[in-house]
Order: sequence, then structure tokens, then C-alpha cells
Amino acid sequence: MRRAFLWINLVLASLIVLLVFLQAYFITAYVAGAGESALDAHSVTGFLFIHAAELLVFLTAFGAWPKAWRWIGFTFFLFALGTVQILLTPVEERTNGWIHGLHGLLALVVAVTAAIIAHRGMRDLGLTRSSRPAAAADTETPPPLP
Repeated sequence: MRRAFLWINLVLASLIVLLVFLQAYFITAYVAGAGESALDAHSVTGFLFIHAAELLVFLTAFGAWPKAWRWIGFTFFLFALGTVQILLTPVEERTNGWIHGLHGLLALVVAVTAAIIAHRGMRDLGLTRSSRPAAAADTETPPPLP
């Protein structure tokens, strides 16, 4: 069962990373003149898909890493960070662009945090090179240096 939670967590964390890049494309298209539909796509992608995935990454962490409270806390950090990032969304009533500029900066932090979580899932599933058994050719010790 743990393996299923690890897979779900890995897929969701990877999806967050990809969707942050898609969101960056949407907001850039909006700024470049693509119109309100690009801004709507940016908002829907962020709130409905990314933020929901952040919550699910946190919830699946309980099954993926049972009793690994530090790691579960790190996945909660992703969700909390995403929540703060959304709260910093510039709206017409707010005028402090310097503070709301953190919205875009924190999107990068969200992507990096999700990538770290995805990497941990890959490692625990045995999908990374360092977690696989070494091949026979790789186990030979090299000759000593002169």
C-alpha cells in the first residue's frame, strides 16, 4: 500500500512542477497581450489544479512515509507555501506591487519544493540511479592511482 501512496505522491509533485511552468507561460501570454483568457487559465491552473495537488501531496505523504514526521511536515510546507503564494496574488484593491511581486517569486519556490518531494519519491521507489543495485561492471574497484 505504501508503494501506491509513493506513486500518487510522485505523480502529483511532478505535476505541480510542470503546471508551475505552464502557469508562467499563461501569465507571460497575458502580459504580452493574449487577453483575459490567458489570465483566467493562469488562475484556474494555479488555484484548482496546483493548490489541490499541493493538498493531495500532503495528504498522501501520510501513506507514503508513515511516521516520518519531518518529511510529512515538509510536504505540509509545500501546501502552506502555496497558500501564502495565492494570498499574495495582486488584485485591483491592493496596490503594493513590491509585496505582490512575491507571488511570482514564491511560485519558483513552490516548483523547487515540489521537485524535491518528487525526487524523494523517485528515490524511495527505486527509480533513481543511486537507489538501484549497481551493475556488475560498476562493482569492480578501479586500480589505485599512482
